[in-house]
Amino acid sequence: DIEVLLGKPPRMKRDVTHLPFKAEPLDFGDASAQEAFERILRLPTVAAKNFLVTIGDRTVTGQVHRDQMVGPFQLPLADCAVTLTGFHSESGEAMAIGERAPIAVVDAPASGRMAVGEALTNIAAAWVGDIGRIKLSANWMCACGEEGEDARLFDTVEAVAKNLCVGLGISIPVGKDSCSMRSVWEEDGKSYRQRAPLSLVVSAFSPVDNVRHTLTPDFKKGKSSLVLVDLSAGANRLGASALAQVYSQVGEFTPDFCEIPTFLSFFKVMQSLVADDLLLAYHDRSDGGVAVTLAEMAFGGGIGFDADLPLGKNGAFGALFSEELGAVLQIADDKVEEVVARFRAAGLVQCVSRIGRTRDDRKISIAVDGKAAIVGDVNGFRSIWSEVTAQMQELRDNPKCAREEFALASDVTDNGLNFKLTYEPDEVRELTLTMPPRIAILREQGINGHIEMAAAFRAAGFDSIDVHMTDLHEGRAKLDDFDALVACGGFSYGDVLGSGTGWAESILRSSGLSKMFKNFFERKNTLALGVCNGCQMVSQLKELIPGAENWPKFVHNESEQFEARYATLEMMDSPSVFFRGMAGSILPIAVAHGDGRAEFDSEAARKSVIDSGLVAARYVGNDGLPTDRYPWNPNGTKGGLTAFTTPDGRVTIMMPHPERGFRALQLSYRPQGFCCGESGPWMKMFRNAYDFLVK
Repeated sequence: DIEVLLGKPPRMKRDVTHLPFKAEPLDFGDASAQEAFERILRLPTVAAKNFLVTIGDRTVTGQVHRDQMVGPFQLPLADCAVTLTGFHSESGEAMAIGERAPIAVVDAPASGRMAVGEALTNIAAAWVGDIGRIKLSANWMCACGEEGEDARLFDTVEAVAKNLCVGLGISIPVGKDSCSMRSVWEEDGKSYRQRAPLSLVVSAFSPVDNVRHTLTPDFKKGKSSLVLVDLSAGANRLGASALAQVYSQVGEFTPDFCEIPTFLSFFKVMQSLVADDLLLAYHDRSDGGVAVTLAEMAFGGGIGFDADLPLGKNGAFGALFSEELGAVLQIADDKVEEVVARFRAAGLVQCVSRIGRTRDDRKISIAVDGKAAIVGDVNGFRSIWSEVTAQMQELRDNPKCAREEFALASDVTDNGLNFKLTYEPDEVRELTLTMPPRIAILREQGINGHIEMAAAFRAAGFDSIDVHMTDLHEGRAKLDDFDALVACGGFSYGDVLGSGTGWAESILRSSGLSKMFKNFFERKNTLALGVCNGCQMVSQLKELIPGAENWPKFVHNESEQFEARYATLEMMDSPSVFFRGMAGSILPIAVAHGDGRAEFDSEAARKSVIDSGLVAARYVGNDGLPTDRYPWNPNGTKGGLTAFTTPDGRVTIMMPHPERGFRALQLSYRPQGFCCGESGPWMKMFRNAYDFLVK
């Protein structure tokens, strides 16, 4: 009992009063749906937010199955996050969030209920099974003490925790509160006071039995139909919507949670559809309404559509821009009847409408009750949607890079990520050695990519041994006892001494360690790999490595920012032992570094490395050609060079992270038919290393 921990503290009592909100009806005058739609696409809560997403490492741990970026164009559209429980499992965890703070200005309890609803419609994209498996975390924010705010907080907590979640059978075991959401200041002798509206951010968490059953919002190719699930059954309330905001209004009536039995039926049907792989794409309706939901699905897949929405209440604007709970489903034509039948059997026939079809081109057409409302094309609308993130990037990062990335939004020749395999990743192998080769998984203070690296080599048959630099310094381990070593990625010494420099100097300035590494590199039966921060470090040991004298060092990215990307590499015909049999392949790979631009001592050194065939891999664009274009080339190295080797191929360094793609389930995007089994495209390089040492 909680009393054992806390005793019996006195219960807080607050004497508060409700402060009614003076609501005014919405009036959009003679605004057209097209104009309203384009305004909404520019609203920061709706617009693309690449600038926030690409500066954080989304692949560290090697157990991320679904991150923010989806589809062949890698746009931040994901409804939920999904992680793996281990390096050999298909089970995992799903996470999603929901928030509806603007609604609180009009109806605080409704804002809380809608936050829960949004979190649940987001997490419905993953196979979580029974809704009771979901747990919520509630982050409450309120300007307590301000007139009327305490009463709003009480009403909303009661609505969410006592009524809604109990009815849904979902618990809220944890949360957080920030109860001083106000600013007070003086300027020119005047006092000012600004308070934030009551806000609830709900985080939903659930175990997932099989992460392969996870839907993404991007439209897929093929003949397919679009179905709208409208849990408000046409109520289409517009208060506090993105539409209201872009016309500087609030409104009288806001969306609210549907009847609890209706939502439970929807969630149960959705989970059956996810489990049985009956849907091609799924996207919940939230900021911007159905029009934005459809547009984002089109952006993600680079595929156009024709849609005709049912009228419902509040006219065409209500049908297009209402943010009631619901979702849009993309369904293969031969599965539509079965999907609709499941909703009908659950008593949701009044909530389900067939609204259109995808197209073979990039044209977008949205009508309401047969009358044209919004017309355009995917790239035109995507450019509008991308303006805000481009402007933020241009202020913060290298403006040239920001402009290059923005230009991709309108590039009609860009068909998205394109991969090619010249080998079979899922080759049948038997690992029967009683004494497998030993590899030192080398790390330093700040390294964070060593676990997934150890897992990748272990999956290939190695005995992966955790070796910290202090083990070598203090004699607890020595490289003579290992067949291979790998320097892993991360931020050694927080990179305050430069990219990998502190790590390298700790070796070069120690006569004992310098000799140990030199002897290891000179042995003809050893292998060495450096990745990310480890690549930076090993490149600075080139004086100890035979044949590496012309290798580059790695400096800050041209974008002037940390880059977390899903890029494409062309595997070169090089001596690298790790990349044997991979030449000619074009492979996806995770990028996560701030200092990845290769800088050679001279143009002669660069030419020597290229002419000697020591370039092992280079970035290519979606057209499959080597590129200097950002963000296809995320660090700005001339010619896209990003991996190098030695003449005998025993030592290889590379900036991106192959260990985060040794399983197919680690890939952020896989087109149909690509790496359908267990192994990812990079598993071969770890098996190559094993084969070299045991044969």
